Amino acid sequence: MNPTLFDQYEKSQKGQFIPLAYRMRPRSLSEFIGQEHILAEGKPLREAIKSDQLHSFLMWGPPGCGKTSLVNIIAHHTKSHFENCHASTTGVSEFRKIVKDAEERRKFRQQSTILFVDEVHRLNKLQQDALLAPVEQGKIILIGSTTENPSFEINAPLLSRLQVYVFHPLSPENIKTILDYALTDEERGLGKYNIKLSQDAYEYIVHIGDGDVRLALNILELATRRLPADSNEQHLISKSELQEIAQKRLARHDKSAESHYNLISALIKSIRGSDPDAALYWLARLLEGGEEPRFIARRLLISASEDIGNADPQALAIASATAFAVDWVGMPEAQINLAQAVTYLASAPKSNASYSGLLKALEDVRQQPAYSVPLHLRNAPTSLMKEMGYGNNYKYAHDYEGNWVAQDYLPEQ
Repeated sequence: MNPTLFDQYEKSQKGQFIPLAYRMRPRSLSEFIGQEHILAEGKPLREAIKSDQLHSFLMWGPPGCGKTSLVNIIAHHTKSHFENCHASTTGVSEFRKIVKDAEERRKFRQQSTILFVDEVHRLNKLQQDALLAPVEQGKIILIGSTTENPSFEINAPLLSRLQVYVFHPLSPENIKTILDYALTDEERGLGKYNIKLSQDAYEYIVHIGDGDVRLALNILELATRRLPADSNEQHLISKSELQEIAQKRLARHDKSAESHYNLISALIKSIRGSDPDAALYWLARLLEGGEEPRFIARRLLISASEDIGNADPQALAIASATAFAVDWVGMPEAQINLAQAVTYLASAPKSNASYSGLLKALEDVRQQPAYSVPLHLRNAPTSLMKEMGYGNNYKYAHDYEGNWVAQDYLPEQ
């Protein structure tokens, strides 16, 4: 087998392979790409890092958007002692030791301690409680990184003591800039191997990355493994080569994460807003992300009554039939049933009268006394009940023209 560029690189590293995405991590704020809304010149977080005057904060954002890279920059820039740990492998006793050491360090060396907790959403209640007082008292500066909504995962007392910085998926321009650096950097990247991407390959790798630069660099690196080890010849990577490597673009959706709720919310709101095209798009996002079809069918059943109601009673029948079909047909064919239901519900006339009426009735029931049922509306199955007036003067609607007669059906109050 002929040697490849990948083999050549491994030899140059003395057998120690370091992934391209790791090698290309920024070493300073000047090299950091993206997140301009919090890291541009003059922004508070950037100034805090530059002046080494950090506060406790959380970084919340999707994978591959620069959270870990920023932490590495902080670790190399700060004069504070830096502790790095993972939420799932660091116990309460270890946190307490870190805090104790931090107290001694501050007392005897006048040195602060920064504690970085990766995947901070995995901290349990005991772990969070162990960090609450040290953060509040300034014994440690806590930096957390998470892909999950911290308002769901971090308890309120700890969260209130942390500044939350939202990291966005990297823009296509951001990813293209980083790819350019990777292709031209001879020290850390692929510059010495004379590799080029065709225009459609550029567009494809940016698309497949979907805001995750780590994924984009990993795909680029996999493509270089196939290239012959001839640095004198330019190697052009085509879109078809990348497609063969990537196989399938995975939609950014985690059934246990916030996106689970965001996507289903977008679907239901699109149905409520009578936009079948948007509803189909969000349905496709859910399905492509591996969402449980029965969960989708259940939400369609609710929407059929909540948003459409008696403006089109057939909507509930369609949603019910879809839930039955999902159970009996299964995936992938059940997608067709779901699509039919989604477009029907989105196109149907809308009324929330039943739902809003129920809410008002429930409010009355909760705020008012439990009034007695009027005597004329009560059943009288025994002679004693009849003697007590149960059912007296009740007017049977079907005895009247049009099957209707004026009569009070609510308590007198």
